[in-house]
Amino acid sequence: MAGRDVMGMAQTGTGKTAAFALPILQRLEQGPRGRVRALIIAPTRELAEQIHQAFADLGRQTRLRSVAIYGGVSLGPQLQALRAGPEIVVACPGRLLDHIRQGTMNLTQVEVLVIDEADRMFDMGFLPDVRRIIRAVPQGKGRQTLLFSATMPDDIRALARDVLHDPLTVQIGHAAPADTVSHALYPVPQHLKMALLTELLRTTDTQAVLVFTRTKHRAKKLAQQLQQAGFRVTSLQGNLSQNQRQAALDGFRAGAFRIMVATDIAARGIDVLSISHVVNYDMPDTTDAYTHRIGRTGRAEQTGEAYTLVTPEDADAVLAVERVLGQKLERRTLPGFGYHLPPPTADRGAGASGRRNPTRHGGTSRQTPETRRPRPAAGSPTRRPTTRFAHSHEDAHR
Repeated sequence: MAGRDVMGMAQTGTGKTAAFALPILQRLEQGPRGRVRALIIAPTRELAEQIHQAFADLGRQTRLRSVAIYGGVSLGPQLQALRAGPEIVVACPGRLLDHIRQGTMNLTQVEVLVIDEADRMFDMGFLPDVRRIIRAVPQGKGRQTLLFSATMPDDIRALARDVLHDPLTVQIGHAAPADTVSHALYPVPQHLKMALLTELLRTTDTQAVLVFTRTKHRAKKLAQQLQQAGFRVTSLQGNLSQNQRQAALDGFRAGAFRIMVATDIAARGIDVLSISHVVNYDMPDTTDAYTHRIGRTGRAEQTGEAYTLVTPEDADAVLAVERVLGQKLERRTLPGFGYHLPPPTADRGAGASGRRNPTRHGGTSRQTPETRRPRPAAGSPTRRPTTRFAHSHEDAHR
């Protein structure tokens, strides 16, 4: 409220959106209308839409107008909304730059710039786009800039200093999952993952369940397998159109689907209070990713549970997560489950890795084309040195 630049850090699910939306709404109630005075940039469409909805809900009595700008949908409705003169724009970097280049958005009156999920924004290679956007808004002390994130490693903190002026740093708690979530590991052979997941879902008292996979192909396949097993399930991954993604989210929120299978794009921006369980079907790539996945449950001081299916290959990743949590995670087994069942005959013929037929019974080998870890392309952005378990890529939604 004093106009200081702020770098804010807090555990996911603790209310960062309201922390910047409410002061912005109060500030914008005074002053001119019909021009863009606050700009919020976010890494994913889902998060942009969620922030836009928060402004609409919190500011309903103010008559301030907000618009969400992101790719994957037609430009027409966005252009119409911009011509109506919104005071608040929530945008993903790529589509925002399209509007800036086409001259369809005037940012010369922006008073407040918010970079939300700053660690993801910088880590996913958005830094050049963010710098172009910053050059398009007023410079100097007249502009207030706020960065919010659940995690902020030192190198990302240094990048933040480039765009903040004498920032006030506010950190609530530490960069770990909220303490309203309990954690458990389920050791299981790779080829029995699908069978174990199915039994867990059948025998556990749950509300909504969010299941995370490492790749979008795995998310689609796993959702199909769970559907065939009789579950009400949908998926959220990068190969879906924006309309399909919105329909999946709406159905999940409304309870039409009990289970959503998703990639890490869903770890940011999904605020569904009925999620009682998060299941890591695949171990996440980093401790930060674990934090954000688990943050989808136990929100707003509710309790939640996090289950992670782990194979012997995940030992290092488990140790890294335990270091972040500061405790050893409980190992659980499911009574009556056939943990010693051998791989299918075709897999045994290919050796222990099961490379010849890796997707039988829900198992996947890390050597399949679907899950093989890509090597960084020459000239690709340097990724921050977080604890990293595997190098994989999910689409950056621009």
